[in-house]
Amino acid sequence: MKSNFSRYIAESIGTFVLVLFGCGVAVVSGGNLVATALAFGLVIVAMAYSIGNVSGCHINPAVSLSMVIMKKMNWKDFGFYVLFQVIGGLLGSLVLLLILGSNNNLGGNAINPLIISGGDFGALLIGLLVEVILTFVFIISILGITDKTENKVIVGLVIGLTLTLVHLLGINLTGTSVNPARSLAPAILQGGVALEQIWIFIIGPFLGAVLATYTYQFINKKSN
Repeated sequence: MKSNFSRYIAESIGTFVLVLFGCGVAVVSGGNLVATALAFGLVIVAMAYSIGNVSGCHINPAVSLSMVIMKKMNWKDFGFYVLFQVIGGLLGSLVLLLILGSNNNLGGNAINPLIISGGDFGALLIGLLVEVILTFVFIISILGITDKTENKVIVGLVIGLTLTLVHLLGINLTGTSVNPARSLAPAILQGGVALEQIWIFIIGPFLGAVLATYTYQFINKKSN
């Protein structure tokens, strides 16, 4: 059994890679939809097959919250997972800042002007709804694919492809977070709108994770 500290470090490494490569590709590609979606998805695939056996490869506080609700993790481990995920994300953003030499754009999330429903505040609420839905889809796919041990070989691939899918819709709406640690790290260093709107990318993923987990428990109970 892996020690708690090794699991925490694995989560930090995974989130570091996610932020550096995911946000990095988003920035250097000029926000290219396909490139950015693939970057985030491929990171999940790579990390799932490298650190998955150590920590489960959550690298996302929303995933960790879902595991608590599913009673696959206790609250103490949840707190340390989130702490080390945030640390890893910050390190990833710091390295990206070092590479780019500017904090004007580090891949922070913000509501896209395409969302115009209900004025400024309405757009924020729509953005929050988008994040809830994207995270719902992402988390419920994780719960489904990991529920059967025979799926172990393809787990990383399916989860990575699902993250790619939600990015394809979400990038031009919210930049796609579905992960509070991924959003918080660049927002802290980037500031501006990304930091002003950070509440959306914390509340949205956590709420989406809660809804997805309880929904999965309900439909799985009904099907058994």
